[in-house]
Amino acid sequence: MKKTKKINLTMQIVAALILGVIVGLLMQNHQAIANTYIKPFGTIFLNLIKTIVVPLVLFSITQGIISLKDIKKVGAIGGKTIVFYMCTTAFAVTLGLLFANLLQVGKGYILDSSSLVEYTGAEMPSLVDTLVNIFPSNIISPLLNATMLQVIVIALFFGFGIIAVGEKAQPVANFVDSMSEVCIKVMGMIISLSPIGVFGLIVPVIAANGPDVLLPLLKLIIVCYVASIVHMVLVYSGSVKALGKMSPLKFFKHMSPAILFAFTSASSVGTLPFNMECTEKLGVNKEVSSFVLPLGATINMDGTAIYQGVCAIFIAQIFGIDLNLSQQITIILTATLASIGTAGVPGSGVIMLTMVLQSVGLPLEGIGLIAGVDRILDMARTTVNITGDAACSVCVNALEEKKAKKKANN
Repeated sequence: MKKTKKINLTMQIVAALILGVIVGLLMQNHQAIANTYIKPFGTIFLNLIKTIVVPLVLFSITQGIISLKDIKKVGAIGGKTIVFYMCTTAFAVTLGLLFANLLQVGKGYILDSSSLVEYTGAEMPSLVDTLVNIFPSNIISPLLNATMLQVIVIALFFGFGIIAVGEKAQPVANFVDSMSEVCIKVMGMIISLSPIGVFGLIVPVIAANGPDVLLPLLKLIIVCYVASIVHMVLVYSGSVKALGKMSPLKFFKHMSPAILFAFTSASSVGTLPFNMECTEKLGVNKEVSSFVLPLGATINMDGTAIYQGVCAIFIAQIFGIDLNLSQQITIILTATLASIGTAGVPGSGVIMLTMVLQSVGLPLEGIGLIAGVDRILDMARTTVNITGDAACSVCVNALEEKKAKKKANN
């Protein structure tokens, strides 16, 4: 009897995505049914992902630090990671501004002020507040609320503590190692359900945002997507080729499950388990990926930076405001710094956009205009964000291996 070939997970996710789009288009007049009977499957899947993400980040980062056995090495990896994230974010917002200006994203749009949603600017966290909020006041609250930056800080301190204690802390190190393996195994079980989750997530989005709703803001969506694709092809292909010494085709092929899930779920943290599995297949050492990826899911926002640049020009043009070069440079600096400054803040994308608009005196009412299609834009920016995290892990891993090889030769 001939064996039937098993369809791989990527193809299952693609099939679920296509089926979800078709069903969503057919259910445009039956949104209540889509929300009542299909959306819960997506919600359950996301809840399962969220359940495993916090323990996975906590134990994997702690395990990664323990495996490095040297606090200086953690600092070296952290330094390379932050520099990579800051540089790519600055390039991303510049690219967003360039495409928005060249394609005149807001020109020809007839503004109906009565259709604007009144928007009150989100309060911008001060530098001191941002710094204070990074450090938790207790160990339980960040784990309960999934405050990822605080979870990372907890993992860092416990990892450093275990290294400092040495042999006496070996039982704790063994426990962390075992728990990390358990989390990875549970993660694998949940990931196998992703086609069902993808279908449940995409159908309500398509049903609610059919072509009729998207047409008025179609140019904004197209410009954001084009800039996102160009950034992924140019920056990430270039960096994995030049720094990671890896074929871009190999990179994107192995990253496809994570990219597809990020596009569907619009959740960087939710995609983290997929990202860790994909980078492992790309040959990234666990000690690197377990540090770089959770940090990236929290502070690396290349996709969001592109969105800031495009939306700032869009809002300026529909209100008939011309932004000069110095104002656009201000947008680049604000968006780059805000990507870290708003890390861990709920609704950080909107807070970032508020900060960017305020920095150059643009009306905040424009955010209400974009709000109707924000979910569609969020799918693109999340995809770019997580791909950037993976590209960084590949590059940092290659640089660390090169450094170790050089040290061994010497």
